Amino acid sequence: MSTRIIAVANQKGGVGKTTTSINLGTALAAAGRRVLIIDFDAQGNASTGLGIPPSERELTSYDVVIDKTPIQNATKETIIPRLFIVPGDENLSGVETKLSDDARRSYRFRDAMDAYRRDAASGVVEPYDFILVDCPPSLSSLTINAMTGCDAVLVPLQCEFFAMEGLSQLLRTVDVVRGALNPDLEIQGVVLTMYDRRNAQSDQVAADVRAFFGAKVYQTVIPRNVRLSEAPGFGKPALLYDHKCPGSEAYIRLASELIQKEKERVAA
Repeated sequence: MSTRIIAVANQKGGVGKTTTSINLGTALAAAGRRVLIIDFDAQGNASTGLGIPPSERELTSYDVVIDKTPIQNATKETIIPRLFIVPGDENLSGVETKLSDDARRSYRFRDAMDAYRRDAASGVVEPYDFILVDCPPSLSSLTINAMTGCDAVLVPLQCEFFAMEGLSQLLRTVDVVRGALNPDLEIQGVVLTMYDRRNAQSDQVAADVRAFFGAKVYQTVIPRNVRLSEAPGFGKPALLYDHKCPGSEAYIRLASELIQKEKERVAA
């Protein structure tokens, strides 16, 4: 299977993008896949959550996008076997201004991915099975770059009021990118996050999303779970921090489901 590059995106903050990137990436690696996470958020939370302190982020995704640094030069190992990361830092907040006069500003990340694919095909670098791009909580130049350079978008969607409203805005952006920049971009799937079985609203949102998206919505639902929110403070994915907690078990199921979806896509 060739590398599948997936943007984990939703312009709303606090929906579980970084939690999903870290823990889905960890679960995929545990299942034997070689995975790269690209931290595209100026807060650098995916980097922190995987134990990469700011002092060790010599090269970041900023350097990849602005200075055309090869992906492999900015990649760092994590404490998880087969899981790697291109860190992010506060410099990413300046990308919009830095690229404002560049006619190819929306293609910087795609250029980096094209260079990676060429190097992987020629054996210069060992290929990844999955590259997950942890996007910022906005429909900024970085998110557009990610969508332009990715094969698909994975949307974490919180089971809360107004979730569908935010989702419609994201879908319009996907349509714009597909029409103008990346005609092959697709919705890989929607992941329901922060599900609270005690809250009837969670069930209603889940039902509405499934009615709208059908099979695109993962059967696996990520529950509200304090261990998921605690783990980044220890620089670990939840799957290392507490692999038996409901959140960790959900991400293991999600990884299995994603792998199966990808097998079916390739076979189709």
